[in-house]
Amino acid sequence: MIINEQIKASEVRLTGIDGEDLGIVSRSEALALAKRHDVDLVCLSLMSSPPPCRLVSRSAAKQDRNAQKREEKRKAQTPKEKEIRLTPHIEDHDYDTKLRQIEKLLQSGHAALLTVRAQSKESQQAKALLERLVSDLKGKGSKETGIQVSGKGAAVKIIPSE
Repeated sequence: MIINEQIKASEVRLTGIDGEDLGIVSRSEALALAKRHDVDLVCLSLMSSPPPCRLVSRSAAKQDRNAQKREEKRKAQTPKEKEIRLTPHIEDHDYDTKLRQIEKLLQSGHAALLTVRAQSKESQQAKALLERLVSDLKGKGSKETGIQVSGKGAAVKIIPSE
């Protein structure tokens, strides 16, 4: 957010405190008007010429600036990857519970790493369980990696759908 003296344009399209259009005025005149009313001059966009600016109360400008910083900080955080462990001999009720847990993770924006611990002879059951989970989660998440089967189990990473 560009405010007051940070605005470098020689002329600005000015909007008043109550939203009234004040037309195109010089930067110095707009700054003097802002100082006279004890408000900030805030530039809304740099993409047009002259840039649209608005007179905003100091507390509102500060709140907007803080909200923008919080939003940038939230977007900069990487989504966490949570691991959900299963067994190939899972019962239906437990399966439904794990499915709801995975759906909550995906809705909150986290990725889910689904791992099935199995012995080598149960690896096909583990793969079938993961395929069932992936098909049940269609629309809520998608596979980032394919199902990886190893000697001690199988794993797949599911990321939230946009």
